[in-house]
Amino acid sequence: MTEPLSAGVQTIGVLIIGDEILSGRRTDQHLATVIAKLAPRGRLPGWVQIIGDDAPRIERVLRESRALGDIVFCFGGIGATPDDLTRAAAATAFDQPLQRHPEAVQLIETEFGAQAHPNRILMADLPYGAGLIPNPVNRVPGFYLDQHYFMPGFPTMAHPMLDWILTGPLAALDQHDYREQSLWVLDVPESTLIGLMNELCQNYPDLKLFSLPTRLGVRPVIELGFKGAALRVAEVMSLLSFRLDALGIRHQLGRPDAES
Repeated sequence: MTEPLSAGVQTIGVLIIGDEILSGRRTDQHLATVIAKLAPRGRLPGWVQIIGDDAPRIERVLRESRALGDIVFCFGGIGATPDDLTRAAAATAFDQPLQRHPEAVQLIETEFGAQAHPNRILMADLPYGAGLIPNPVNRVPGFYLDQHYFMPGFPTMAHPMLDWILTGPLAALDQHDYREQSLWVLDVPESTLIGLMNELCQNYPDLKLFSLPTRLGVRPVIELGFKGAALRVAEVMSLLSFRLDALGIRHQLGRPDAES
């Protein structure tokens, strides 16, 4: 079974698997859902990868994320067809044999009866030591191992399973001290602010800066802010506002309209 969530802030990764995503036959719906479900908890993904049905590549990504101690939400490739490679690749990546999970067998047989064999039952072949993620749609479970959570590619199944993960094994994930705050800088190009950005990043290395330039009509505007520990974010944002005032650069809290 997986270990409890360890202390400290861990990087969260999203791994989306399937040739159908890369070919455009299907459009990914998982990343936006993960972001939406993590944001109220004060967390966001640190990385995302979309890869095809390629067992060696899946194994490499999982070995790397395991070595880094990341939390990973993995979608796709846990079915029973020949192109479903994630279960076997995960077993190899975690140096565990692929074995038939008795509880998964029971769930699949209860759901499908005689039709569970000989093919559907293959979805009970999981890396040794894996825990199960309940599937409220058809009982075929996902699985988790070492803070890596494997769900099917179907959003109708995967997203309720993600809810279970975030209220179960990862219930301690909430980072209540986290804050994101920004202001809008008006009528200057982003390059004008690089010196100030570098200075603030050097003085607040524990925070992450974000700078998102855009245009409202013909006028340049920038959403500029920081994210991290709430008190530190409040401090740096107050300093940012002070420094912009000193430079005579217009700024405001809310998104400006084209006429403001």
